Amino acid sequence: MNLKQIDNVYFIGIGGIGMSNLARYFKNLGKEICGYDKTPSNLTSELIESGILIHFEDQINLIPKNFYVENTLVIITPAVPITHSEWNYFIERDYIIKKRAEVLGLISKDTFCFAVAGTHGKTTTSGILAHILFESGADVTAFIGGIVENYNSNLIGSGKTVTVVEADEFDRSFLHLYPNIACITSMDADHLDIYGTSEAIEESFIEFANKIENKNNLFITKQLSIEGVICAIDEEAAYKAFNIKISDGNYIFDVQTPNEIIKNFNFALPGRHNLMNALMAIAMADLYGTPADEIIKALASFNGIKRRFSYQVKTSSKVYIDDYAHHPTEINAVYQAVSELYPGQKTLAIFQPHLFSRTRDFGDDFAKSLSAFDEVLLLNIYPARELPIEGISSNWLLNKMTNNNVSIIDKKDIVSKILESHASVIITIGAGDIGELVPSIKKAIYESI
Repeated sequence: MNLKQIDNVYFIGIGGIGMSNLARYFKNLGKEICGYDKTPSNLTSELIESGILIHFEDQINLIPKNFYVENTLVIITPAVPITHSEWNYFIERDYIIKKRAEVLGLISKDTFCFAVAGTHGKTTTSGILAHILFESGADVTAFIGGIVENYNSNLIGSGKTVTVVEADEFDRSFLHLYPNIACITSMDADHLDIYGTSEAIEESFIEFANKIENKNNLFITKQLSIEGVICAIDEEAAYKAFNIKISDGNYIFDVQTPNEIIKNFNFALPGRHNLMNALMAIAMADLYGTPADEIIKALASFNGIKRRFSYQVKTSSKVYIDDYAHHPTEINAVYQAVSELYPGQKTLAIFQPHLFSRTRDFGDDFAKSLSAFDEVLLLNIYPARELPIEGISSNWLLNKMTNNNVSIIDKKDIVSKILESHASVIITIGAGDIGELVPSIKKAIYESI
């Protein structure tokens, strides 16, 4: 399939973080873009403002007439049910229909592709790498699974020769890619609703790793039993971060590469997990040939990803952080960062579990991770693409926790419960729609100080 021959692109599920960056990409190429999504959001509002026509009802008559042509590409997200009438309309008329992952595969095949894989850290690592490449003048387009603060967008650049892509393991999407340089940041059990077992996930990552013929172009951590170039913090490795200090909340560190020592990196994102994400990005940029001084300069100016340890309030008396964490390992990373930056201060975590299956599969681990915070408020489980599972609820999760200072609340009560708490550090956590509540929480906290 030749994307250059496509005039119109129709998105079913256009408001998703991954779908929306493809919509921006094709619009930048001059294609006619239109789409459906179930729910209005900040992302759909931004797309509409850019001139993209979006509707929120599954009705065939809302598809613009100029999309009833042969050279229309239809892109779908896995979250859309097969009963969707618009999707079936296109199927019945033999339109070209591709999953988002397949389209990214087509794009990556025609470019020099950096692929960032891992059950955690993909978005931050790909965001850092894209920022380094863009700032150093590379002809890059980057598809990011989050909004990069520096650009207020999930699409960076408009280059035609280099791409940065998140290699998503969900639905084995990353196997559609054609990477030239890649990394695997982590490999924990997740998406068991798709894979069934942790062994099946590992097999899928190995299959992804085998897409990189030259193992010198694949970066991994020491914890992975996959052949590649090892990156580590304060341990011997091909790429090693060391001499690590914290100054004004920033990491200051040096990096040993196979060829030199690069000194005095300055990095603003907290947590050892983010330090490893930065190291992976540094390693890939270094291998590509980006000059060391350009990497140092770009890393120092990277402002982070929205909803990835994103500061909303930061005063001497009150701190409010919002984070997308939806897996126990990610919650542990948030707690580690908070503990390192604010030792001895009372913490309040508001958590919205994401998916009934994930809550069930990792219930004990979620309970242990959340119990580390001083106080916890649990929202009801965000179902996303799933139907309820009998017996699995936030109350079921609460009963597994060892922390007695935990309660279940409705979304409408979040602000009042936060204001009642004496915690000096507040964190909202989760991958559902809890992010939509951040502005009202932020406003209420500022007004209470």
